[in-house]
Amino acid sequence: MIRRTQAERSDGTTAALTRAARELFGRHGYAATSIDAVAAAAGVTKGAAYHHFGGKAPLFRAAFEEELAGVSARLEQVAAEEADPWAAVRRGARTFLEHCLDPGFRRIVLLDAPSVLGWETVRELEHGHLLRILRAGFELAAAGGGGEAAAVPLRAQLAFGALCEGGMLLARSADPAAELPRLAAEADRLLTALRP
Repeated sequence: MIRRTQAERSDGTTAALTRAARELFGRHGYAATSIDAVAAAAGVTKGAAYHHFGGKAPLFRAAFEEELAGVSARLEQVAAEEADPWAAVRRGARTFLEHCLDPGFRRIVLLDAPSVLGWETVRELEHGHLLRILRAGFELAAAGGGGEAAAVPLRAQLAFGALCEGGMLLARSADPAAELPRLAAEADRLLTALRP
């Protein structure tokens, strides 16, 4: 039998807690989920949860960052599948909006994160994941189409803001799946106007 090192055990506990946090925060929301429930779902003690995260808010942040990492990986995959950079931007925007229909993502990223983490922290973390990918797409489209490179950061930031607001509209909609086609079409029109 191979013994795991302390670091491997610690990483395993952190991963189990983060998985459980994503599941429970995504299903029940931040306010209705206790750190006790997350620890129990992860199969660890409450003390272990506090040892690894220090409290409920840092545990939520880890779940939030995992959600962002997941959607970022999907957006990078979508971009890699498209030969045309602008088609990749447009498809990525649609993919992001579709991802906003996922109940866990919607609850953690769109509804709870601004109040739990604060708007500035949410935007800072989103910039490192989502805006980074969008800006890279705008830069590739500008380079391939001879667009104005100086306008890329501003246009990407405006598109990012609009897509985040689109996600919020879907999150607060009584029927987000029915709202998606209309919202995606409007987002595509906006992207066309911002194309570098």
